[in-house]
Amino acid sequence: MKNIALHSVHENLGAKMVPFAGFNMPVQYEGVTAEHNTVRESVGVFDVSHMGEFLVSGENALALIQKVTSNDASKLEIGDAQYSCFPNEENGIVDDLICYKIEDNKYLLVVNASNIEKDWNWISKYNQEFNADLRDLSDDYSLLAIQGPKAVEAMQSLSSLDLASIPFYKFKVGDFAGIENVIISATGYTGSGGFEIYCKNTEVAQIWEKVFEAGADFGIKPIGLAARDTLRLEMGYCLYGNDIDDTTSPIEAGLGWITKFTKDFVNADALAKQKADKPTRKLVAFELDVRGIPRHGYDIVDENGNVIGNVTSGTMSPSLGKGIGLGYVPSTLAKTGSKINIQVRKKAIPATVVKLPFYKG
Repeated sequence: MKNIALHSVHENLGAKMVPFAGFNMPVQYEGVTAEHNTVRESVGVFDVSHMGEFLVSGENALALIQKVTSNDASKLEIGDAQYSCFPNEENGIVDDLICYKIEDNKYLLVVNASNIEKDWNWISKYNQEFNADLRDLSDDYSLLAIQGPKAVEAMQSLSSLDLASIPFYKFKVGDFAGIENVIISATGYTGSGGFEIYCKNTEVAQIWEKVFEAGADFGIKPIGLAARDTLRLEMGYCLYGNDIDDTTSPIEAGLGWITKFTKDFVNADALAKQKADKPTRKLVAFELDVRGIPRHGYDIVDENGNVIGNVTSGTMSPSLGKGIGLGYVPSTLAKTGSKINIQVRKKAIPATVVKLPFYKG
């Protein structure tokens, strides 16, 4: 197990540490519901320094990114971020990621911690054709997500940049908490506003301390990965390893909006055919009609008890007070309002397919 730079800080705060993607990570501090509500109502800080960061630069940097990702990175201006995925050659997904355009011919790809080695090998394989400059910065950089409706107001004193002027999926590079050249990015995964801070491991302790000083009057608290999961699920954001993986296509997963067939990329022809033919299954969002908690791996069944799909993510929504989830079902049942049943232990609980997001703020 690897330790993130602030490991001892989290231990001293009483965090429950658990193994996650090869790292010791804080899963919760005072409890999932309380931490979840802190982010929805004020401001909370996640240490997500386990995430991977690859720097891609050189004259062929864009060409490589265009080949290995599904979205169209040629549309990016400096200061733009873009959600995308790495399609594999069998209609699945290697990983999902965020691509940041730092400068012309210079991009930062932020990938999931559990896939760092897999993603690196995948990109490197295709880079034999392009020979872009690839650097894995994952072990050198930390990432703090400062999230919540009061995040911008609470943190403004720490930067000369106007934090409120950074739109969703944009970023700026500047000073923060006394550190220069920090990436301040409005790319949080909670749906409650705020931003993410990319900095060197040697700088993160100072930033963490200053952030909690600045946020003291705003009810700031540290937040663990368990609440991060409930927050992202209320928005319907996919989690790699649950809702998408090597066997799920971006078309099935509702990620057609990040799959641009105006360019050539890995497996583009097969995915275009799947889109045209219409996939046989789709990822849907559902709410339970009665009390219950759906969980990852539970069966989705029809009225006769036949298994027709599976729950990929599920929880009791702290914001809504009802069971919510994502899961794959036959495309004929993917329409909003469709009725399905979730097998919770020995009982089939009725549920309704709904439109995302679950939480509308």
